[in-house]
Amino acid sequence: MMEKHKRLKSGWVGNTISYLYLSVLSVMAVFPLLWIVLCSVKKQGELLSNPTKLIPSAVTLDNFKNVLINLGFLNNIGNSIIIAFSSTLITITISALGAYGIVRFYPRFGKLMTRVLITTYMFPPILLAVPYSIIMGKAGLMNTRIGLVIVYLSFSVPYAIWLLVGFFQTVPLEIEEAARVDGANKIQVFVNVALPIVAPGLVAVAIYTFINAWNELLYALIMTNSTSKMTVSIALKSLEGQEILDWGTMMAASVLVVVPSIIFFMLIQKKIAGGLSQGSIK
Repeated sequence: MMEKHKRLKSGWVGNTISYLYLSVLSVMAVFPLLWIVLCSVKKQGELLSNPTKLIPSAVTLDNFKNVLINLGFLNNIGNSIIIAFSSTLITITISALGAYGIVRFYPRFGKLMTRVLITTYMFPPILLAVPYSIIMGKAGLMNTRIGLVIVYLSFSVPYAIWLLVGFFQTVPLEIEEAARVDGANKIQVFVNVALPIVAPGLVAVAIYTFINAWNELLYALIMTNSTSKMTVSIALKSLEGQEILDWGTMMAASVLVVVPSIIFFMLIQKKIAGGLSQGSIK
């Protein structure tokens, strides 16, 4: 009885220390975002006089009004949303089909193919800037959203296929054969059996592709020359070039850039834990 009581006590102490440690790390991770959000609702005078003060004396939305209305960030946000979501959806579709085809139809050649695909990451982005600009210029896709989507796909699809190959290799072949015996065709097996099992991999691909497309600056800056097609990353970078930097406006713009990525992650994070058993159930 005493030994059992000691084990329970030591377990309780260990869990308490673990939770305290994780809580401290969580606060450290969240604090920069919290500080930016609080600074974005401060008045300009308070932000300059006492920038280290955490809680604002008075909350104001003037900074957000200036960013969205006067600086036209709504148009930039719309461009980034279209480009990021288009890149994400197309990447998921192409990479899922490609990875499944490699695993099921070309298992021997698939390993070599995935290694060739991942070698595209050996080249730094700036090295490919000139070739991409020439190709997009000749194709008439400069200063277009489609051009940026194509460029982002060339980087995201190889990595996504390489990542999903490992996930599809964990799908038991017996489950697919059982579905075929029950009358399912190849497309139904792929959609209703394989995809739900690899849902965590699809979520990882979606997060990676969306955040990269949302935050990318180099190619967006090179391939965009009109304010109507600028993304939020370019618009945020342009604020640094002002003669007098408005920190309230900068903080509000930073919040608008960061929050969509957080919302996107929160919307799809449930699929990470829920996708492992759904395929076998179906």
